[in-house]
Amino acid sequence: MTPLAAFGIGLAIAAALLTVVWIIQLFTRNAGLVDVVWSAAVGLIAAAYALLGDAPAAARILLAALALTWALRLAGHLAKRMRGAPEDSRYAAARRAWGARADLYMLGFFLFQALIAAVLSIPFLVVAYMPEAPSLGVALAAIAVWFVSVVGEGTADTQLHRFKQRPENRGRVCAEGLWRYSRHPNYFFESLHWVTYVVLAIGAPYWWATLASPLIMAGLLLKVSGIPTIENRAAADKREGHDEYVRRTSAFIPWPPKS
Repeated sequence: MTPLAAFGIGLAIAAALLTVVWIIQLFTRNAGLVDVVWSAAVGLIAAAYALLGDAPAAARILLAALALTWALRLAGHLAKRMRGAPEDSRYAAARRAWGARADLYMLGFFLFQALIAAVLSIPFLVVAYMPEAPSLGVALAAIAVWFVSVVGEGTADTQLHRFKQRPENRGRVCAEGLWRYSRHPNYFFESLHWVTYVVLAIGAPYWWATLASPLIMAGLLLKVSGIPTIENRAAADKREGHDEYVRRTSAFIPWPPKS
């Protein structure tokens, strides 16, 4: 199978899964499930490319193992977070803004998310079709980046969850653990995760195409769907100490806080 045909299958997987989520939210009126399924869909796309590609088995097995483990951890975390919670404020606000056409527009938004998943997964395609397996040094370097990113993101998620579980922290900004050094360490490590496949694809044809994914992810989190939705004025006014926290703490890359 050609890489282009495999890309079509990856896009179809994501579109089918997110269409099912759209149908579900018609009944539940909670679109938050899309975040869970989107993460899982990216992992499934990697697995599909690993099965369809013609790279040496070692490269494809490593690709599937890294991507699926990342996807399952993230999807599990998001599923746990949304269980029993009301619809995410982003989607609730979108429903209000879209009015009577909200369901139709939501479908378009979900399918756009499927396209983003397929585009972000292009590094998986590059690795799945590379003519030679990565060297031991390259593979170990990729695993090291993956390990730091997944452990870092998981640690940040756990620290924030524990902070929010304590009643005395209601309405306060979390500035503990990794959150002392970055206002969004989870976003930083999520973006770093995509560097894994940049490293893994070193030496492959079209290696340069893998550079787009970490840049796109960082751009989305910094400018579109991440920080802007969390640090808008309305949300900031609800959190004690927010302005001081923003003043002294790096927005993205973990860095010692300003005095």
